[in-house]
Amino acid sequence: MGDHILAIDEGTTSTRAMVFDRAGRPCGVAQREIRQFYPADGWVEHDPEEIWTATEAVCREAVLKAGLKASDIAAIGITNQRETTLLWDRRTGEPIHKAIVWQDRRTADTCRDLVRDGVEKLVSERTGLVIDPYFSASKLAWLLDHVPGARARAEKGKLAFGTVDSFLLFRLTGGKTHATDATNASRTSLFDIARQEWDAELLRIFRVPASLLPRVLDSAADFGVAKADFLGAPVPILGVAGDQQASLIGQGCFNPGMIKSTFGTGCFTLMNVGERPVASKHRLLTTIGYRLNGKAAYALEGAIFAAGVSVQWLRDGLKLIENAAVSEAMAAGLDGTGGVYMVPAFTGLGAPHWAPTARGAILGITRDTRVEHVVRAALESVCYQMRDLMDAMAEDGGITLAALRVDGGMAANNWMLQFLADMLDLPVERPAFTESTALGAACLAAFQAGLCASPAEFGADAGLDRRFVPSMPGERRETLYRGWKQAVARVLARV
Repeated sequence: MGDHILAIDEGTTSTRAMVFDRAGRPCGVAQREIRQFYPADGWVEHDPEEIWTATEAVCREAVLKAGLKASDIAAIGITNQRETTLLWDRRTGEPIHKAIVWQDRRTADTCRDLVRDGVEKLVSERTGLVIDPYFSASKLAWLLDHVPGARARAEKGKLAFGTVDSFLLFRLTGGKTHATDATNASRTSLFDIARQEWDAELLRIFRVPASLLPRVLDSAADFGVAKADFLGAPVPILGVAGDQQASLIGQGCFNPGMIKSTFGTGCFTLMNVGERPVASKHRLLTTIGYRLNGKAAYALEGAIFAAGVSVQWLRDGLKLIENAAVSEAMAAGLDGTGGVYMVPAFTGLGAPHWAPTARGAILGITRDTRVEHVVRAALESVCYQMRDLMDAMAEDGGITLAALRVDGGMAANNWMLQFLADMLDLPVERPAFTESTALGAACLAAFQAGLCASPAEFGADAGLDRRFVPSMPGERRETLYRGWKQAVARVLARV
């Protein structure tokens, strides 16, 4: 058996593969962008075949760049964009529709009706989630109702449902594995996180046939074997976790009270709360952080829908900047935003507001407002949203937080991380290796393959790149944050 791990990191805007050596050091990486389709206002889709083609390409390229062959790979680990919903033919593996992405809001009316019907308390108690278009169940129901013949085929057992991990497992194993792990299952609104099983009453509420569902395994488990034609020889698949849970693992947050944030398209903050789920008083999510040897560790989670996508919009939509990297210097060159606030509710507001029909706004514009003010306001908006989350999370968890660990593409922005530390009044720590999501998937696969005694050991020597310490006066911090709260209130008043 080989002693390297191949991690597949299938995200919202790109698919990446990374090869790690036995010590958890990266030695080969490849990446391809994934197109997003916007067929209507608030709708977001992916082409499943493009995801699969990109996965094949980046895995082969990463192994080649590492100077390895298939026999050198001990195992594959998978991490994926969560909640994104796919439905495919069990016999052929052919998707019956484009994937409905986690950002998609087409089921907002359906979710509103379910809340009105009084089932939100039951859903929250069983799943730890709120009723929102973000999660998979309402997306799956939409596919069954809107793709001709889908519901009839599903009831006859001819279709399979899955999040992206399940789809990749099905394709990798030639249709032999229809499975998911507990972290991804916990994001569907169909999984009882206390009993650790699919819930019949939730299936009835969301009108989902049980025959569609994948098996639910531990995050480190035997998920089958990738066919020989994938890399040139069969390779076992031994680890799966949703991207934010994989980041929690990759950041080494194995003790209660440890917390991390991943700044990508959105921003997702998870705090390990231990062996028992904690019910949030602020509409944060209770989710499964990971499950090992049949034992779950739970996490509180807050989701911000617009982080990196705000800067992407300034670049691609408004053409205000040439690339994301220039935003740091533009923000640093100002003393402030001149009173400008951006509320980036492009696809609604996530936790703790959960307002799917909210839409964005740029407030406080005057004749003196320049492009730089808007760019800085976009970066600041991420930090203000994080303050909303962290305040709620600290109260729910009853824990005094020591530091926030960060990763993801936006974590390269030093100015933003300093402003974040100032706004949270909390040290912010950036690891030397920031691809924590891929590392987390590799940790799980390496553990199951026997390359390490625990997932925490794999890649643990990477260390810290930089620690950002708060330096903003408290009065200024609170004044800026009050302005943000007022801006959000004006946006929510239009909902």
